[in-house]
Amino acid sequence: MPQKYIDDGYLVVADIFDPATIENIQAEIPKFLDGTYPVKNPLKEKDSGLLAVHFPHWVSHPILETINHPKIKSVLQTIVGAHIPHWDGRVKCMQSMLFLKPSGFPGQAWHQDERFIATRDRSLVGVWIALDDATLENGCLRVIPGSHKMGKLWPTKPHNETEEFDPSDESFGFNDDDEEVIELKAGSAVFFNGYLLHRSLRNSSDTSRRALVHHYMNAWSNLPWQIGADRLVDAATYDHRMIIPVVGEDPYPEKGIETNPDEVFLRPWGNEMDWGDWDV
Repeated sequence: MPQKYIDDGYLVVADIFDPATIENIQAEIPKFLDGTYPVKNPLKEKDSGLLAVHFPHWVSHPILETINHPKIKSVLQTIVGAHIPHWDGRVKCMQSMLFLKPSGFPGQAWHQDERFIATRDRSLVGVWIALDDATLENGCLRVIPGSHKMGKLWPTKPHNETEEFDPSDESFGFNDDDEEVIELKAGSAVFFNGYLLHRSLRNSSDTSRRALVHHYMNAWSNLPWQIGADRLVDAATYDHRMIIPVVGEDPYPEKGIETNPDEVFLRPWGNEMDWGDWDV
C-alpha cells in the first residue's frame, strides 16, 4: 500500500463507509441550507446554487465523527509520512469539505491541493469519499499518476470554460495524456497526495454527485496556513492550530488547539470565493 501511494500519489480504498454512515451524512446536507446550522455567507439570489460546504465538521457532529473513522485512520497511519524515514505515524486533520454537485453543476479544473493548504514536509493527504456512485457521467475525479513526485506547484491561470469548471484558476504547463479516470462506488474513497494534479468535469447526469473530503497531514509538521483575508504569515514558523489530532497524540501540546468559529462557509456556483473578513 505505501509503495503504490508513493509511486502514483493516490490510492483507492473500497468500502470506507457503510450505507448507514452515508445516510447519516446525506441527512446533514439540508441543514446547511434550512437554518439548522449557522452559515457565515448564506446563499444570495444571484447565486446559481450550492457547490460545496467548507468545514462542515465545525457544526455537524455526524461529519465530525467521520474524521476519526477507523478505516480512514488505518490507511493514514501508513501513507501520510511514508516518504519520511523516521515518521512515527502521527496524523492531524485541518479541513473538511462537502461537495454537492447537483445535475448540471461544474467540476473543478486541474489543481493541486498543496497550493491552498501548504505543508512543510509534503505530507498533505486528501481523502475523497463518494456519497453517491461517482461516474464518468456525473463528474468523477480524474488524476495524473505520478504528478506529485517532484513536489512542484504548477503555475495557474484563469480559464474560459465556465460551463465545465467552477471559477477557480487552473494549473497549466504539463502533459495530461496520462490522466486516469477514477469511478467509485458510494462509500469508497481516494486518498491522494497534496501535490497530485486532479480535476473533475461537469455533472452531465440527472443525479447528484456528492462527496465528503477531509484533509490530513503529518502531526509534526507546522501548518503555515491561515484562513481569511490576511494570508501573509511567517511560513517557516507559523502553525495553524485549528486542528484535530487523529492518529497519536499532538506533539505540540504547549501550543494548544484553537476553537473553531461554529459556522460554515458556503461555496456557491456563480461567484468567486470571497472569504471577506472571516479570519480564523
